[in-house]
Amino acid sequence: MQRKLKDIGEFGLIKRIAEKEKVFGKEVIVGIGDDSAVIKYKKGYHLLLTTDMLIEGIHFNKKATPFQIGYKSLATNISDIAAMGGIPKYALVSLGLKKETSIKFVDEIYRGIRSLAKKFKVTILGGDTVSSPKIIINIALSGEVKKNYLTLRKGAKPGDKIYVTGTLGGSILGKHLSFIPRVKEARYLVENFHPTSMIDISDGLLSDLKRVCEASKVGARIYQEKIPLSQGVISLAKKKKENPYRLALTGGEEFELLFTLSKKYKNCRGRIHPTRGFITQIGEITKRGIVLLDEKNKVIHLRKIGFDHFKNAGNIS
Repeated sequence: MQRKLKDIGEFGLIKRIAEKEKVFGKEVIVGIGDDSAVIKYKKGYHLLLTTDMLIEGIHFNKKATPFQIGYKSLATNISDIAAMGGIPKYALVSLGLKKETSIKFVDEIYRGIRSLAKKFKVTILGGDTVSSPKIIINIALSGEVKKNYLTLRKGAKPGDKIYVTGTLGGSILGKHLSFIPRVKEARYLVENFHPTSMIDISDGLLSDLKRVCEASKVGARIYQEKIPLSQGVISLAKKKKENPYRLALTGGEEFELLFTLSKKYKNCRGRIHPTRGFITQIGEITKRGIVLLDEKNKVIHLRKIGFDHFKNAGNIS
């Protein structure tokens, strides 16, 4: 009996593809397995390449405006560049649309893209358009990063402290359609604190932490009560009589930064800069295993740890 995608999940598929890909040339520094690919570039800099695809009914529904769809499509890519410590530069936009789609709808998608492109000085160079039964939008984005600022998922060491920017849980209330990519925050961090690892939270805090731990070959200890919750998820949890921490820990598309710092930075907490927002220490890197603890330091067991496109479930290893 043939295995299905739902049997191995999104990350199993990525691993399967990566194992069979060959790297041609010495220019490739990082291929499959991080927020962006890294290529040798001009003196003192690396080239960053990333791409994201948004599908109607998966990444946005009919309530989303075309402006929001366009905005989010570029924002998710810029977030990947930020997670590498880089600056976004050039983009290619590909669209799949129904034949009956109004010209105004398409104009609004591009208005959303341009609004963010202008803010981060990203140049749109072209792309492709096709007929599609659903709205599909894919952006390929390049960026650059100074060699000494490049930050990967691997690099975390036992004893490092684990931090997040901003608050979590807002995606469930629509934050994923209007968030501002953490480019400025990432730049401030790489210039002043040199994170040992970093990733943007796109599939859930625990799920993306697992990726960091696997890449770095380490474990982690997270304190649930230290998770910074958005006011919106607190209110929503009360209405639904759910645990707000569960929503914040496993919800995808937060697009905050999850990063680790050497333990020598003992006072890195709260507001890191007047214009760079808040960071919160939520745990520390250990030798093995990922453990979530409650306020009494008792282990919390969660079956679901984040979003997976093919099975939408996972287990803490």
